[in-house]
Amino acid sequence: MPDEPKTLDPAARPAATAGDSPAPDRDRPVGTAPRDTEATTVTQATPTTPATPGASAAPGTPAAPAVPVHRRFLVPVVLGLVLAALNLRPAITSLGALLEEVSEGLHMSGSVAGVLTSVPPLCFAVFGITAPRLARRFGPAAVVCAGMAAIFAGLVLRPLAGGTAAFLAASALALMGIAVSNVLMPVIVKRYFPDRVGTMTGLYSMALALGTSVAAAATVPMTDALGGDWRLGLGVWAVLAALAVLPWLPLLRDHDGGRAGASRTDTGASRTGAGASRTDTGASHMGAGSPRMDTGAPRTEAKAPAQAAAPRVTRSRTAWALGAFFGLQATGAYITMGWMPQIFRDAGVPASTAGVLLAVTMVMGVPLAFVIPRLATRMKTQGPIVVALALCGLGGYTGLFLAPAAGAWVWAVLLGVSNCAFPLALTMIGLRSRTGAGVVRLSAFAQSVGYLISIPGPLLVGVLYQHSGGWGLPIALMGGLMVPQMIVGILAGRDRTVEDEC
Repeated sequence: MPDEPKTLDPAARPAATAGDSPAPDRDRPVGTAPRDTEATTVTQATPTTPATPGASAAPGTPAAPAVPVHRRFLVPVVLGLVLAALNLRPAITSLGALLEEVSEGLHMSGSVAGVLTSVPPLCFAVFGITAPRLARRFGPAAVVCAGMAAIFAGLVLRPLAGGTAAFLAASALALMGIAVSNVLMPVIVKRYFPDRVGTMTGLYSMALALGTSVAAAATVPMTDALGGDWRLGLGVWAVLAALAVLPWLPLLRDHDGGRAGASRTDTGASRTGAGASRTDTGASHMGAGSPRMDTGAPRTEAKAPAQAAAPRVTRSRTAWALGAFFGLQATGAYITMGWMPQIFRDAGVPASTAGVLLAVTMVMGVPLAFVIPRLATRMKTQGPIVVALALCGLGGYTGLFLAPAAGAWVWAVLLGVSNCAFPLALTMIGLRSRTGAGVVRLSAFAQSVGYLISIPGPLLVGVLYQHSGGWGLPIALMGGLMVPQMIVGILAGRDRTVEDEC
């Protein structure tokens, strides 16, 4: 017989820190494995109301309290989030720093180089949409682990490519791993840290910005130290990807999301299959003082409540606005990562300094990626943050247009602040849905639609640069995109959830 779960008094629960999302863990996807019997269960003695604005519950039904991550999963999950985030951009920014050398080595034209810079959003759109289905079948942790392995394989194979096609194929393999991990990062946070959404989103966003900036700054010096071979300069980042696989290995069988669980029924009833008599913790909650229902086995304690269907996000105006906002900020980010070093180099800035300038742009996201999500979760609407970031982007592009070399450091800082629209978009994904299932669908939808929108941007910049012979038109395009980004960002930041609109 399984051990009886320990019950903690509600008053003993640690209070959520300021800025963290107070939303409880109301959803667990169907198909998850039984909870650990040795873990701790938190129960609530009195009915409460849902913490997320707009949430509703049946009269007299208590909201299920957030269940903390099991301590044995705590270190692997936190370490895995940080290492995964560190690997989500070096494959892109390392290439941007060496784009001229790669183009010459593989005999690429400016248009083909533009295609190369458009590959990341294309892969993110195509492969990111598969992440929810893969996560339902194998579990989010297993999919992220496979994604890190794909990044490692792509970064190892890319330097071995003898032509443009093989180089693109190896890049696509790495970007496929990045794509599914991109989508599942908010899902991992929602599952393992439902009452720390702001803090954990800030942590992995900060790690993502750090990995981006370090790759941009260190790639050229490392290439020079390795004899000037761009293939070695790109391939060295495979070491970091290999390290990122390790923390996820203990979580491969954790389909339950690492939660502390209630005791299983000890009546000796045999299991009737993986999907028999499941309960959905996101649809409704058990009575006051009752342990939360486990999944995966028949139940004799209570009748399973009806499962709430995940929202059809395609019917939500907020989801479309969030997808457009994600796409426009991604357009600016990938144009910056792919072309900004070349803009500075054409203005007379040395190659190593141009890489450092890109690193400055990326490193601005390290502190701000931690601050902005926490600030956003405290605000009823996120429109003011959207406007402030867009104005910084307009200032940076104006400076690049008028005096790219003279004020290079200022423009790099302003564009770095503007690029922090990315962690803001990730935070809004978590805020615009009340349930875990809703976050999964909204994350996949917003990121896939967003990356589809962002595909033409880097390619168009390459074409305009090649045919105009300068950076005036491309920079004007980049600055002009800040206006629609501001508009859709304000719409996406309104105080509502996709469930209200579906």
